[in-house]
Amino acid sequence: MSTAAFACGGLRVALGGRVVLDGVDLTLPAGRWTAVAGPNGAGKTTLLKALAQLLPAGGRIELLGRPASAWPARERARAIAWLGQAEAGAEDLLAEDVVMLGRLPHQDWLGNAGAEDREAVRAAMAETQCLDWRDRPLGSLSGGERQRVLLARALAVRAPILLMDEPLSHLDPPHQADWLAIVRRHVARGGTAVSVLHEIGLALQADDLLLVRAGRVAHHGACADPATHRAVEEVFDRRVQVHAVAGRWVALPREESNA
Repeated sequence: MSTAAFACGGLRVALGGRVVLDGVDLTLPAGRWTAVAGPNGAGKTTLLKALAQLLPAGGRIELLGRPASAWPARERARAIAWLGQAEAGAEDLLAEDVVMLGRLPHQDWLGNAGAEDREAVRAAMAETQCLDWRDRPLGSLSGGERQRVLLARALAVRAPILLMDEPLSHLDPPHQADWLAIVRRHVARGGTAVSVLHEIGLALQADDLLLVRAGRVAHHGACADPATHRAVEEVFDRRVQVHAVAGRWVALPREESNA
């Protein structure tokens, strides 16, 4: 049985007086890619932030078999790389310096970068194809270019766990395919990936799909499992239908019956 990257029991999060997650029991295995999907406002981003200890939460959260709250912040930052949704950044920072921020958990308190840090940054920027604009300010980049720099920052951490909230934002289809390849390489190396995705077709390319609805887990299973396909259709009010196309699972709008 594989080690759990995360295990939750009775997870509860309230924001602004409103309960967003209510009684979530969940185990996410290590060494797999789990996609998180569900209707707008279901609590997907909140769940991801709770796992990353970015929000106060009730209940139990374990990270790699240890209570998440017991991890020293620096150690946890080496274990989890975070890519948030529509992240703000210092617009005047050069792209390479933004990616170097991912190496802070590995550096001394003065933030001195060593050869290993520089190589991690170079490799991450090469993998996300943003090395050519390493000397450009973040604020001068397009939305897609910026997103690739932020992904490189997450990869530069070289953490075993990647948590990504809407990582495909602003990426065109070829770069979405590149992102898919990056995630699969990370998992092939023994890493874990958890990503919130609105693109159901791409979410179905993951190992497992976690469906969230109204602050609770509606389904959690392998993407190839017919029960998962039925759950996708149910969670989205039967407005989509899962089909096999060219060896992959895709979710297409359900055609209205003329009968």
